[in-house]
Amino acid sequence: MFSRLRPAIARVRQLSTQVDGGAKGGLNKSLVGAGVVAAAAAGYYLMSPNASAPAAPLPAALDPSEFRAFKLAAIEPISHNTAVFRFALPHAEQTIGLPTTSFVLTKFTPEGADAPVVRPYTPTSTDDTKGHFDLLVKRYDGGAMSSHIHSLKVGDSLDVKGPIVKYQFTTANQHKEVGMIAGGTGITPMLQIINKLIRDKEDKTKLTLLFANVSEADILLKKELDAIAAAHPDRFRVHYVIDKATTPNWTGETGHINKDLIKKYIPSAQTLGTQLFVCGPPGMVKAISGSKAPDYSQGELDGILKELGYTKEQVFKV
Repeated sequence: MFSRLRPAIARVRQLSTQVDGGAKGGLNKSLVGAGVVAAAAAGYYLMSPNASAPAAPLPAALDPSEFRAFKLAAIEPISHNTAVFRFALPHAEQTIGLPTTSFVLTKFTPEGADAPVVRPYTPTSTDDTKGHFDLLVKRYDGGAMSSHIHSLKVGDSLDVKGPIVKYQFTTANQHKEVGMIAGGTGITPMLQIINKLIRDKEDKTKLTLLFANVSEADILLKKELDAIAAAHPDRFRVHYVIDKATTPNWTGETGHINKDLIKKYIPSAQTLGTQLFVCGPPGMVKAISGSKAPDYSQGELDGILKELGYTKEQVFKV
């Protein structure tokens, strides 16, 4: 081992001699001495057979071609029928690697069934979150997958594959203004978009969200959305719509998202650089932008947004 150190030690002696014989006003001896000691230590580390090699990059947690089992680590109730389910990744330093507006597929086979149930979900955790990913799941009556996930206990596993990419955000400031129209759990891909653009310090896109729910108690992720709006009032605005107010303190809109509310809050079709995203229950999407095609491609633009003059290129059905 000492033979490995000889070149480094020789270099230290050479530098020390140069410092001792240097002219007045030259480098500070103590600083140079510290530097050569550090150099010797570095030389020892690099030449040592026990030196650690750089850590290999972690493998991808997800695979779009196969389902993988992820263990449920925690459950956070949000409302009487909605909760955030946190699933652990195999490694604590691993990220899910999920591009914005992409989703995952979940799978389970009911007892006695011949075929599995497969449903899409959009994680609410950011793509750089380490060690886990979160799914916001609302339990629906008769909903096979939502009921299954709500039946899981910490330590149980869920089969997941992905990511399945929808809309590509390729550069900062890709759009001047982004309008989002969401209903219920359709908020999850919108939160992805909001987090992506707000967290990018180079991006100046202005964001507006029009978010519909049955009641004030049903508004999902309201705390998180209000916090983002408060922190970035110049970039993000959120407007809530509920079917009917149950308290006199409600200051948002009531009824359903209609032409007047879209005109009031969402960037117009004539605004240069406008991009709209729509996600929610099928009936809502059909009324606002027209349904997706049977093969889940975008289909034709229809509904209120077509009446207001938006083009197919300006609207993306998430």
